[in-house]
Amino acid sequence: MHIEHADLSLLGNREENQDRVAVAIGDGAALLAVVDGMGGHADGANAAEVAIRSMVGDFWEARRPVFDPEGFLHLAVGRAHDAVVDLGRGLPPEIRPRATCAACLVQGSSAYWVHVGDSRIYQLRGGAVIARTRDHSHVELLLRAGRITERQAQDHPMRNYVECCIGGDPVLPEMSLSGRNVLKSGDVVLLCSDGFWSGVTDEQIAALSGDPERNLRDSLAALGERALLANSPFADNTTAAAARWLGI
Repeated sequence: MHIEHADLSLLGNREENQDRVAVAIGDGAALLAVVDGMGGHADGANAAEVAIRSMVGDFWEARRPVFDPEGFLHLAVGRAHDAVVDLGRGLPPEIRPRATCAACLVQGSSAYWVHVGDSRIYQLRGGAVIARTRDHSHVELLLRAGRITERQAQDHPMRNYVECCIGGDPVLPEMSLSGRNVLKSGDVVLLCSDGFWSGVTDEQIAALSGDPERNLRDSLAALGERALLANSPFADNTTAAAARWLGI
């Protein structure tokens, strides 16, 4: 398996970085993960750290290539959720640690992903977005109901209100699994927190796949800086991981 990968996690205009990112590659498989600790709750940074360690640990312990990718992702997010729930045991519900997350397993010529909350995953090809996750958010519900437009969603006062997350209550949260997504040479898979996608357009994100000769790390860094500038002086933690599929 041949992939080019890159990641970043920028502080933004915050006192603490509560995002975490990881890329793990081994035995013909790769796991990319982004976790966004929810700053309005207690210990968001610790929630993100515990969650991402749990998911990456599951990847290294799994037999690779993974026999059941969707099953693996479902269990990995479930275990990460349980680990964050454990952090909040004994605390009042309103201050228990919580986080949103996105994870993607790449193996063979396929990508499988899962997300909870408003951390996103994009599949990019030839300078276009061919697939994107839909946020578990109040604004997304309004979009689906036709009550607001995509343009209105960008500045909606409740755009950061998520409908589900990992941690908090013990009940397993809603998670969205993608199924198998075929990769073609040059495709880019991008995972990012809301601090990243809220500061750039889908067209700007899609450009990551526009020139396969351009270094992915440099392109991702430039996009992260663009997001920070657009969101300044209130930029959130800005985190992303990307992989360009180059073939087997």
